[in-house]
Amino acid sequence: MTTATETRRFEAEVEQVLKLVTHSLYSHKEIFLRELVSNASDALDKLRFEAIARPELAAGDTDLHVEIEFDKAARTLTLRDNGIGMSREEVIENIGTIARSGTRRFLESLTGDARKDTQLIGQFGVGFYSTFVVADQVTLVTRRADLEPEAAVRWSSNGTSDYALDTVTEARRGTTITLHLKPEEDEFLDGWKLRSLVGKYSDHIAFPIRMLKEQFGEEGEKAEPEIETINHASALWTRPKSELKDEDYAAFYKHSAHAYDEPLAWTHNRVEGNQSYTSLLYLPTQAPFDLAFSGRDERKGLKLYIRRVFIMDASEHLLPAYLRFVRGVVDSDDLPLNVSREILQENKLVAQIRSGLTKRTLDLLDSLAADQPEKYATFWGNFGALLKEGVAEDHGNRERIAKLLRFASTKGEGSAAKVSLDDYLARMVEGQDTIYYITADSFSAANGSPQIEALKARGVEVLLMGERIDEWMMGYLHEYAGKKLRNVAKGELDVSALGKVDEAEQQKADEAAKPVVERIKTLLGAKVKDVRASKRLTESASCVVVDEYDMAPHLKRMLKAAGQDMPDSAPALEVNPQHALVQRAANETDEDLARELAILLLEQAQLLEGAALEDPAGFVKRMNALIAK
Repeated sequence: MTTATETRRFEAEVEQVLKLVTHSLYSHKEIFLRELVSNASDALDKLRFEAIARPELAAGDTDLHVEIEFDKAARTLTLRDNGIGMSREEVIENIGTIARSGTRRFLESLTGDARKDTQLIGQFGVGFYSTFVVADQVTLVTRRADLEPEAAVRWSSNGTSDYALDTVTEARRGTTITLHLKPEEDEFLDGWKLRSLVGKYSDHIAFPIRMLKEQFGEEGEKAEPEIETINHASALWTRPKSELKDEDYAAFYKHSAHAYDEPLAWTHNRVEGNQSYTSLLYLPTQAPFDLAFSGRDERKGLKLYIRRVFIMDASEHLLPAYLRFVRGVVDSDDLPLNVSREILQENKLVAQIRSGLTKRTLDLLDSLAADQPEKYATFWGNFGALLKEGVAEDHGNRERIAKLLRFASTKGEGSAAKVSLDDYLARMVEGQDTIYYITADSFSAANGSPQIEALKARGVEVLLMGERIDEWMMGYLHEYAGKKLRNVAKGELDVSALGKVDEAEQQKADEAAKPVVERIKTLLGAKVKDVRASKRLTESASCVVVDEYDMAPHLKRMLKAAGQDMPDSAPALEVNPQHALVQRAANETDEDLARELAILLLEQAQLLEGAALEDPAGFVKRMNALIAK
């Protein structure tokens, strides 16, 4: 039985993706076969899991597998699985649309060289569309395992603007995809070629992939057909490490994570004892395109298996949120097969696995940082901001995470030069017992801050933190290796222990500064909370400081912009009593001019700190008047 054909138009984003995929995105056409086999494997996994609670779904056909066929005369390549299948609604949702956050950003980003970047495709779940790289017509017939044969669906399209849907009768559950190959794609009608591609990309699939074995008699006539399995058909993580090559691990990473980048590093481990489980964890080379936009709980990096049965994507239970970049699988021998997310949340065995996987991930990062610093630099550039979350969230591993942090500093050359806290400790000057840092809106703002002048003048290194997360993170990182961490821009800064100081000269300077400070304080009145002589400044005239436990001004501005209620408070101003502008303001006999100069000192300090002035027009007027004089 076949119903009347319904023609539906692709969503606009799908149509754009199809054009990009077909004409410019894939540099290796053969990738389409890997995508189809991976999708088939996922469908088989889902059937096996749903059949735990509903055995009737697999009744009559428990031999789960993938079949590949080709027909040279008809110029077709067919891939079939007996997995869970799809309903009509699922076909429309999974193929007619791209229900994925950030799709528009993805499409907008594909300009110039980016259009040739195959790594972007896997990050948006559009691998099925790679079929149109080699085919000018694709037909899909599918029946969900819990539906009647008469409820099967046929989908077909030539990869342009629309697709056709029919309701058909199909006795077998699962999905069959037939590609009508383009004239120039003869290589995919060759049995040897297809076998080699399966070996290259899909050998690790845990289900048999079968093809017709071509046999010839003595006269060159074909013998009786024989079906053969062309992959290992066993879960890669269950095989001994001695049997596996780097290429095997890399291929499995691309399959399990639906990734197009090479894995940066991995760790394969078997734990036995009170509980037994196997883990295979990967560090990606590149961050997924939408990592910054997806929620912390929208994580599908780790797949949970129980005795080789796929259960769910469960990273939110198997790893803490700050390690959500990790990819791979965990296979437990002890968890019940009917486990749910709620049970996972409360299960003590899961808590032990989570602790073990966290430790193993940090071990992997430790070894990467120590043995392959260039690779670690790549990792840090993509995932460093996520790791910083762990300082606040994982008290038990805070020191280990802190060891992995990297920062720009006044001893580095530019924002790209990163140092560790251990690097910093090794370079501390005589008399220094504190790790100094400053947070700001950006690296350049931190590097140019007047608050670090005295430390730089004494050869003391300052860590420069210019990411939004830094101020929040440092609220939890108070010391490292027994050394306190100190924000240079907060509280009163004592640098007397850093370098030789003539106490008599210092006392004389402090006495001379008192009338200057009092004069500036009087001139500014309620505009400031306090005015004091600065130990921070050597070149600049003034700077704004906050109390030691106050929120940094740039963080307060960010929260205020996000709609948070932030109380307004007058800033504290530090001045350099030796600076000519400060001296001029303090000694000016014209009261109005003196006040203008004092206000200018405050406004300059606020601008250097990154604040928006309350009265920018007044500032410009003041500047122009003073320049004219």
